[in-house]
Amino acid sequence: MPSSRPSGIPHPLSRAGELSIEMTRWPSVTESDDEAAFSGRLMALLGDTSYFRRHPEQLLALDSHGDPARQNVLALVRGKGRRCLVLAGHFDTVSIANYGALASLACEPEALTEALIAELSNKARNPAENKEFTDLLSGDFLPGRGLLDMKSGLAAGITALERFAERDEPPGNLLFVATPDEENRSRGMRAFRDALPAFAEKFDLDIVGGINLDASGDDGDGEEGRAVYLGSVGKFSPFAFVAGRPTHAGYAFDGVSAHLIGAEIMRAMEFNSALCDEAHGELSPAPVCLEAKDVRHGYEVTTPAHVWLSFNWLTHRRTPEDVLGEFRALVGAAMRTALDTQTRNAKSFFNRQGSGHAGPHEGRVLSYAELHELAIAHGGQAAADRLNALDQSLSGGEDPLSTTRQIVAATLTEAGLEGPLVIIGFSTLHYPRVHLDGAGTEGRIFERNVMSAAEKCAARHGTSIRAKQFFAGISDMSFFGHRPATAQTRLLSDNTPCSAFIDRAPDGLLSYPVVNIGPWGRDYHQKWERVHMPYAFDVLPDLIFEVAVACLEDES
Repeated sequence: MPSSRPSGIPHPLSRAGELSIEMTRWPSVTESDDEAAFSGRLMALLGDTSYFRRHPEQLLALDSHGDPARQNVLALVRGKGRRCLVLAGHFDTVSIANYGALASLACEPEALTEALIAELSNKARNPAENKEFTDLLSGDFLPGRGLLDMKSGLAAGITALERFAERDEPPGNLLFVATPDEENRSRGMRAFRDALPAFAEKFDLDIVGGINLDASGDDGDGEEGRAVYLGSVGKFSPFAFVAGRPTHAGYAFDGVSAHLIGAEIMRAMEFNSALCDEAHGELSPAPVCLEAKDVRHGYEVTTPAHVWLSFNWLTHRRTPEDVLGEFRALVGAAMRTALDTQTRNAKSFFNRQGSGHAGPHEGRVLSYAELHELAIAHGGQAAADRLNALDQSLSGGEDPLSTTRQIVAATLTEAGLEGPLVIIGFSTLHYPRVHLDGAGTEGRIFERNVMSAAEKCAARHGTSIRAKQFFAGISDMSFFGHRPATAQTRLLSDNTPCSAFIDRAPDGLLSYPVVNIGPWGRDYHQKWERVHMPYAFDVLPDLIFEVAVACLEDES
């Protein structure tokens, strides 16, 4: 009987391939009810394996957030001793909206493959579409929402866990964790991080390391994607809330242009390669603007009082103090340039007109912490109560930039200040930069064991697996095995207007070395998201297993 699979898909699939497709068929878009339901489905799948039928007490669900509750799934396979390695990955996905007319097939990889091939066959293709078409016809790539990012990583982890459980006496303990909410605020991973000390004490475990299972992208032959990442970028989201002085458009020089100040800030920040970090021989991406708009409601022939900009700034070494300090200096210089430009233009205009006077303008830059202090000094406890109430009312929103913008505007009103000035701070959750270099001797030993296992696995499969320094995607790895510095936490919390975007890490967190080892593919988060099957379904599960055994066997 002929296979029902599209001709390009291998048959039969490995255990990891079958799991990848099965879990992709369970929709789990972030913040949806499907995300909440996923953990129950995964618990049932794991609970049906022979090991967890014998040890149901080692399969647990841990509440994270939301109503209905999003849950972490924890599956522990026990061996000898206390040493334990953690495998972790997320199960939530981005929206399926960009599939358009094919949205109903977004989570059906085999049917989606056929539909995408048919769609591409019947149109004039640009170079990117030609690549997608070639990939799908090759039989090496499989599309589907969340298949690459990152259910194939979860499947590889589960396959390694099952193989570990089959050993007569495993060398240590292996804990698999599947988390929600990575695509939003990493609330799943942060809930797991906070609960891990008590979990480790309950099961008498010594956590010696972790493997994050997230996916990477590679537009080439996979050499870049077949990688062990020894660290992950840090993410900052600095904002600039510009307050000018509004005026009627016919009397432009009576006011101060918030747009001109914002434009100079944009020019100074956007793609500024001087702001890229270099560490361990790798360069961080340049900062980019994620949102720029004036803050007004409705049309009127008046210049806007406020302009808002929020940037994405990825780092390899900069601290929160570094970023806020550099951003403050950059914003201050940009504002001076804008005000000087406006003054020069005003002088030229009045000279040509033969009347009028152009006076200089002085601006200032305030951090959000400074603005908040001024607001409380001006409005007292009543102002504090109003701002707290606003914060709580907006904390459940799904648009962090809008939430932060509203809180900053309200705080500026409470402070009774007028422009020209710029408020700076952080608009969303900070993702810390992490690297094995922060784990000292333990990190060096962990790297040695990981790369030794990777070299053996690569030789076995006739491929290459390289070490890379920084995972470029923003991921749960920033909160996995990482204990944030108290001083940095205070600076971030004071300058992040919305409390929902502040990581309030409790005392007593565990710290241990972590790497990222996951599948590779192309166009994740896009309609053409697709995973490279030979690596994800065959090489990756073997690699994760070998790395886990190598790290657990070495007790040095």
